[in-house]
Amino acid sequence: IECSAMASETLGRTFDIHGGGPDLVFPHHENEIAQSEGAFGQPFANVWMHCGALRVGEEKMSKSLGNFFTIRDVLKHYGALWGEARAAEVVRYFLVRGHYRSQIAYDESLLADAKTALDRLYIALRDTPPAAGEVDWNEPHAQRFAAAMDDDFNTSVAVAALFELATEINRSKSAELARQLRGLGGVLGMLQKEPTDYLRGGASRTATAALDAVVSDPTRPKDAHEAAIDNLIAQRAAAKNSKNFAEADRIRAELAAQGIVLEDGPSGTTWRRQ
Repeated sequence: IECSAMASETLGRTFDIHGGGPDLVFPHHENEIAQSEGAFGQPFANVWMHCGALRVGEEKMSKSLGNFFTIRDVLKHYGALWGEARAAEVVRYFLVRGHYRSQIAYDESLLADAKTALDRLYIALRDTPPAAGEVDWNEPHAQRFAAAMDDDFNTSVAVAALFELATEINRSKSAELARQLRGLGGVLGMLQKEPTDYLRGGASRTATAALDAVVSDPTRPKDAHEAAIDNLIAQRAAAKNSKNFAEADRIRAELAAQGIVLEDGPSGTTWRRQ
């Protein structure tokens, strides 16, 4: 009864979306409908969205099984590795890439795979800056995206449309398609950060400790770690120009050991965190 009372007080006697797990359909949600509609004589919720369970291994996540952790726990752990904002967006992508009614299996390798996939979308936007403007909903990728979202909130198919766009952007270097990718990602609450900032993320504790040796000033500013990375990249470029390829490879390996990935391109070398 408290659910009906809270819902009517907070959301009104009829509201749009009611969520919950499939195990609550009967008797919990059917009781809510019966008592709320019996009390007020009008529809209770317009749409019911019953979400699949989050599983750890072969078991449903639950406090009683001792395999329970919170979003805060995940963000604290991965925020130290990837940066807080980057970790939060990876978790969002991890959840929306599957249909909301499907069960989601959680383990660290799957979350790492989600980060790699999201990085790919941001790399497309980094290499091809989006044109200004809003989403063109008549464009084919946007139409497929909208059709998927209209089909029982099928974010899995919608996300596939984003990767089709990224592939086409990498091929064509179209700023208009990059605008589409950024705008459609925004519908899902993703791809709104400046790509270079996202890809550089927050330093991991290991990378920070390693770069501390490069930056000796104890009063160094907040961005000194990035300056240290840029300095090593400049040293590598100088080594390559003097054909000291062994030194260039050593610097690349040093940065890789600190979780820094170098990407050489026509306009120079960029870097991102793993």
